[in-house]
Amino acid sequence: MNGLGIGLSSPTVLQIAAFPSRRNPKFHFPLISTSEYFFRRSSSSTVTAITVEEIPPNAFCRQRDSNWRGGFSLGIDLGMSRTGLAISKGFSVRPLTTLDLRGQKLELKILDIAEQQEVDEFIVGIPKSCDGKETQQSNKVRSVAGRLAVRAAERGWRVYLQDEYGTSLDAMDHMLNLGIRKSVRQGSQDAYAAVMVLERYFSVSGESLELVVPKQLELQENLKSWADRQAKQTGLFSEDF
Repeated sequence: MNGLGIGLSSPTVLQIAAFPSRRNPKFHFPLISTSEYFFRRSSSSTVTAITVEEIPPNAFCRQRDSNWRGGFSLGIDLGMSRTGLAISKGFSVRPLTTLDLRGQKLELKILDIAEQQEVDEFIVGIPKSCDGKETQQSNKVRSVAGRLAVRAAERGWRVYLQDEYGTSLDAMDHMLNLGIRKSVRQGSQDAYAAVMVLERYFSVSGESLELVVPKQLELQENLKSWADRQAKQTGLFSEDF
């Protein structure tokens, strides 16, 4: 931990005491990521960073005010061959679709769907092992999330990373419980895995998320402008938030 109160857990990730939790009502340690996307320097050459405190996820807003009816959330499960999407409007979560796309085509399609569904945040599942360590697939997900965050911030939308460990098995169990036929399950598992990512995100009210922040200052300002608008419209974010 340096003199700024910023812990450097690796050369590419900032860990900042910013987000309140039920365990510690004042501060929690979220992660601000990834690679070149996470920090800026002020005129005094002091490192400053946009935090989850400044850009709170929808789940936290709903947790603070059950009547809050702000933006919608898009869950994303980036699989090895396909990408599953799920949508949350309010507290209702449902599978949306599965995409067989890669690269720029995938990212543009996700943005197009987000616009159609009036989404303003993306909850991307980040693969981790049973001991909490990241995997080789995690690096690929971070790359996609970083590029998506740039395009999303141009529209004032946010991208967060949520631990997705075990969500594929949870998705299969969920489909079995619903009585979904095997032929349908095979094509729907990725979308249901995205449902599980969103369910986990809401179950902990957005705690321990990673906020993916573009390095461009003008895009960072877009994100902060969204939070400012929310503060004026809802009064949810007080100075002692």
